Amino acid sequence: MKAWPAPAKINHFLHVVGRRADGYHLLQTVFGFLDYGDTLYFDVREDGQVILDNPLPGVPADSDLTVRAARLLQARTGVKLGASIRLEKRLPMGGGLGGGSSDAATTLLALNHLWQAGLSRHELEMLGLQLGADVPIFVHGHAAFAEGVGEAFIDVVLPEAWYLVLIPPVGVPTQAIFGAPELRRDTPVIAPSDWHPGMGGNDLEPVAVGLYPQVGAYLDLLRPYGAPRMSGSGACVFVAFANEADARAAQTELPVDVRNFVAYGLTEHPLSELFSWILS
Repeated sequence: MKAWPAPAKINHFLHVVGRRADGYHLLQTVFGFLDYGDTLYFDVREDGQVILDNPLPGVPADSDLTVRAARLLQARTGVKLGASIRLEKRLPMGGGLGGGSSDAATTLLALNHLWQAGLSRHELEMLGLQLGADVPIFVHGHAAFAEGVGEAFIDVVLPEAWYLVLIPPVGVPTQAIFGAPELRRDTPVIAPSDWHPGMGGNDLEPVAVGLYPQVGAYLDLLRPYGAPRMSGSGACVFVAFANEADARAAQTELPVDVRNFVAYGLTEHPLSELFSWILS
């Protein structure tokens, strides 16, 4: 059975530049991918049912983003086929690495192909936006400067880098961060052409650190190696290295109880080379 990758994303910066009348926050960020993530497997069913073979603990199958993505694609296209889905989960929930969103995007891409549903990449991006603001970037498939609620993309090429990513022992609910009254919502807009690696910060980071001190403690573990960042709304934090050897060396210096991984930064989604036939 074919393995379909669902990679992690990191936010190289994340600014909140305003808020719409409907309450959604207006963002600017740069998304990149990592060669580390979840893996999904799909069996096409003739009975139209969508079944997650191994539901995540504490997450009802009907609420899982993979199941919701598959059913949304069915509803959008009228496809009568179904799927059995098996998910190998490595990315933490509430980690800011886009795990659930990446799983949903891979589900849309895979089943659009396996069901021969015929949607274009842009149509899948817009469908994904109904599931969550981070889903479209994984369908888009290329590192990008993103604006709006995170769905308007300008492709960027990121420098080669290796990342040491730490996973604090806490899940950070996105709503708690965006709903915090102390969150800054008026960071000045920057022109995409003016952005360069290392520029900007994460406006959500001070709020997350205030609510979840473990995030701050894990950032402190990375400060000897550079300028660490929190990804998304947290909790995961990362720092960049020029080569794998330095990243692995820093990894060996971490306390033994700190969950972590080292990954190579990707400009393109692992499925990008297959997009031409996935979307055909």
